[in-house]
Amino acid sequence: MKNLFATISRRERRALGVLLALVLVGHLLRAAAAAPGAPPIAAQLFDPASDGDPIAHRDSIRRQAKPLGPNERIDIDRAAAAELSRLPGIGPALASRIFADRMSRGAFGSITGLGRVHGLGPALLARLRPHLSFGGVPAEAQETTLPNTVDVNLATVADLVGLPGIGPARARAIVAFRESNGPFRQLDDLRRVPGFPASVVRQLATRLKVP
Repeated sequence: MKNLFATISRRERRALGVLLALVLVGHLLRAAAAAPGAPPIAAQLFDPASDGDPIAHRDSIRRQAKPLGPNERIDIDRAAAAELSRLPGIGPALASRIFADRMSRGAFGSITGLGRVHGLGPALLARLRPHLSFGGVPAEAQETTLPNTVDVNLATVADLVGLPGIGPARARAIVAFRESNGPFRQLDDLRRVPGFPASVVRQLATRLKVP
C-alpha cells in the first residue's frame, strides 16, 4: 500500500481521499436513515422505495405546502402533525406540540380545550376558529352543542375528557379520587387530585359544577 501511494501524484492522492470521505459519509447517512425515528428525508436519499409509494409521498408533500381553501377545515382532534402545520399561524414546531399534547392528554374537544397548548393565545385561536373542526364537527357548531356544565360527582371519564385541561389521565384521576374519597364538596377540592394545579381548576370553573 505504501508503494502504491508513492507512485501516484499529490492530486490523485487528494482525489482518492475525497472519494473515501464521501463513501464514509454515505455509510453514516445510511445508518442514520435506518435508525428508529430518523427524518424521512434521510431515508429518501438512499432508498426512495422505503417510504412507500413515491407518487403518494409527492402528493402528500404538495398537500402539506398548499394553503387551506376558503371553506376547508382540519379536524384538530384527528389530524397528523404535518396536516396541522397547514393551519394559519401554525408552523412545524407548534404543529408538533399540538399533536404531542393531544397524544398525551387526549382530544381537545373545543377551542377552549385547544387553548391548553402553550403558544396558542386568544388572538391565534380566534384566527384558527374558522379552519377547525373537533371530531368532525365545525368549531362554531361544536361549541354551541357543548353542555353548559358537567356535574363532577356524576361525570364519567368520557364526560370529562376534552374539558379544558382534561385529558384521559386526568379524567381517570378525578373518577378514581372520587370513588376512593367520596364526592367533591367544592370545585377547589380538585386540587387534592394528584396532578391538578390551580390553573387547571380555574379553567374548569365554568364547565364543572358541584351541587
